[in-house]
Amino acid sequence: MKFLNRKDDDQNKKEIKIPIEADIEKNLSNIKEILKDCDDVIYREFKIGQEQNHKLSVIFTDGLANKDQVSNFVLESLMQQARLTKPNVDDNKFDLYDLAVKGNIAMTEINEIEDLQEAIDNILIGETVLLLDGYKKAVVIGTRGWPIRGISEPETETVIRGPRDGFVETGKVNTSLIRRRIRDPKLKLKYIQIGKRSKTDIAIMYIEDICNNELLKEVNDRLKSIDIDAIIDSSYIEQLIQDDWISPFPQIENTERPDAVSAALYEGRVAIVVDNTPFALLVPATLDIMLQSSEDYYDRWTVASFIRLIRYIALVLTLILPALYIAITSYHPGMLPTGLALYVAATRMGVPFPAFIEAFMMEITLELLRESGTRIAGPIGTTIGIVGGLVIGQASVEAGIVSPLMVIIVALTTISSFVLPNYSFSSAIRLARFFMMIVAAALGLYGIMLALIILGTHLADLKSFGTPYLSPYSSILDYRQDIEDSYVKYPLKLMKKRPVFLEVKNKVRMRENKKDNQRGEKNDS
Repeated sequence: MKFLNRKDDDQNKKEIKIPIEADIEKNLSNIKEILKDCDDVIYREFKIGQEQNHKLSVIFTDGLANKDQVSNFVLESLMQQARLTKPNVDDNKFDLYDLAVKGNIAMTEINEIEDLQEAIDNILIGETVLLLDGYKKAVVIGTRGWPIRGISEPETETVIRGPRDGFVETGKVNTSLIRRRIRDPKLKLKYIQIGKRSKTDIAIMYIEDICNNELLKEVNDRLKSIDIDAIIDSSYIEQLIQDDWISPFPQIENTERPDAVSAALYEGRVAIVVDNTPFALLVPATLDIMLQSSEDYYDRWTVASFIRLIRYIALVLTLILPALYIAITSYHPGMLPTGLALYVAATRMGVPFPAFIEAFMMEITLELLRESGTRIAGPIGTTIGIVGGLVIGQASVEAGIVSPLMVIIVALTTISSFVLPNYSFSSAIRLARFFMMIVAAALGLYGIMLALIILGTHLADLKSFGTPYLSPYSSILDYRQDIEDSYVKYPLKLMKKRPVFLEVKNKVRMRENKKDNQRGEKNDS
């Protein structure tokens, strides 16, 4: 299925508004014509008043609206209680609105609309529309009640210690999970709809007195500039608003965790919650953020710092380890100790392929195993990955296709890639690894250095909503305070200020503790 930006003149024209008429029969005729062959749209027409000469019609979509609410709190109230009353509706039809809406509908969400197209849009998202004879407005009643998946632990971001709830496919549930963690009136939530046909609800969330106004304006401008038929997943939004769509590196963070979104909002970032997907978006995003995990803030600072250093080591191994093997065995064997050089030469004696072909075959094989294990859910997928890797590796060595050292290097590279917490960033590093291998096969260690320079230049030039991608490392002097939460994590007592590179309004997140100050003064004395 392919969705393209609309550029046709006809499609770019603004939708013509259809006003709601006072004649209910004409309104029903127009709606039924537009929703022709939509058998899941239910029309319930009835009359009220002592003479039963005032017509009403309730319209909703089966499966999207809550039938119990429609029956018990809309239809029953109007059809039974309204008939027993004796309002002056025979003389003035506009009293019908006061009778029906203000007195007999026991629902919390009720809005008036004057556009028939807007009424149809509400019907198709699960709301109930009430048409009243003689009234040039329709009443939208909040009755959304489609089935939702139960809240469960995110599968892509598991933690040992921390909250276990994750987002679901219903946007309102996701925003409520965030609101539950931020009980602050300064947390703002604004809804917009994107998609000419899908009309997907997009929630923009930020904390008003923390978030940078320029960042918020940029997010709104980019979202409003999207002109597309449908938004199926948050990845559509991510691809359409990112700074550099050519770069393989993600410039927007995606997460399934409400606690991660809440923490980002407290730092001054902006969250974009998209309906119909369990993945929320966070902007801006940097390389440093991509290497952080929610669990870092739930562990002791010493453990979290050690794990972060492990991630940076894993990043280097994932990126250059196969390329180093190719460069050293093909161009620079003299760099190895004599004993190791002789061992490598002995293990490669029966291998019929150059080091590059050998490494490339093994990397592609591991990628195939990774993909197959991902697509097959449950224990079978895990079995395929483990058994497939062992069997293929052992069989390849015995057949003389690859050397044992190559199997070890590929296995270590694959394990290191799983250490990286962000899947999108890990995929970009995997792609960059193949580029490093190709350049290493052509130019050896000089090629690796050239590739690292190109990669570093690209990352230095990359930005996420105006924020340098290498922040805070791009300017240590300006952002030296941010080192406390980068490749190491300081104790929580010392992390009193928000990141400088985000340029937030309120820079302080924790006040000085008087007891700590008194203890410090005693120690000084």
